[in-house]
Amino acid sequence: MRLNRNPRVLAAAGALTLSGLAIVAQPSIGAPSDSPVKITDHRLHVVSGQKAAVNGLLPGAAGRDAQLERRNGNGWHVEDRDRTDATGRFALAFHPAAPGSAAVRVRFPAAGDGVAAAAPGVGPIVRGVGRLNVYRRSVASVYGPGLYGTALACGGHLSSSTLGVASKTVPCGAQVTFRHGGHTIRVPVVDHGPYVGGRDWDLTMATAKRLGFGYGVGTVLSTK
Repeated sequence: MRLNRNPRVLAAAGALTLSGLAIVAQPSIGAPSDSPVKITDHRLHVVSGQKAAVNGLLPGAAGRDAQLERRNGNGWHVEDRDRTDATGRFALAFHPAAPGSAAVRVRFPAAGDGVAAAAPGVGPIVRGVGRLNVYRRSVASVYGPGLYGTALACGGHLSSSTLGVASKTVPCGAQVTFRHGGHTIRVPVVDHGPYVGGRDWDLTMATAKRLGFGYGVGTVLSTK
């Protein structure tokens, strides 16, 4: 556990502005899938209360029921439903209220699966979309130089290549996704801190560099 801090590490370098808050829909860049479902665009990085969305196409399948599902501790939860148009296109969206990170998928139930399907005996069809990150705005600082080699509260020692974050409330090992200026990184909690009031996170220098976050104090988006 860190008891002392280099004053230069704790000093604010001026408030940093958060760019890229208006995150627009992006083309699907997920891994290749054997599913016939094509994801044409999606919005998977949102601030809590904003609209998450997935649009796509199931070729040659007019009138099929489509579901947008999000993974939770009890399995998959349906967030929205739509029916494909004459060309097989669908549009799914919802407004997640709480920060968090979870896998999302599009599912076309089979007939008799609890939701009507246009073609009896066809399906179910599933296509993974990616990870939905729902953020809150939080304040972060950076630490590292002058402290390399010191013990981390969660085990190990801090180095210039350590990817992680310090938190006073999130437990060791928990994964947190951060977004800043169009950059996104998912890292574990590796330490306790920060020890200055008004700050939620202490990013390691390696994490800050991946995010394009300046050496000081500023606003980031976080999933916890």
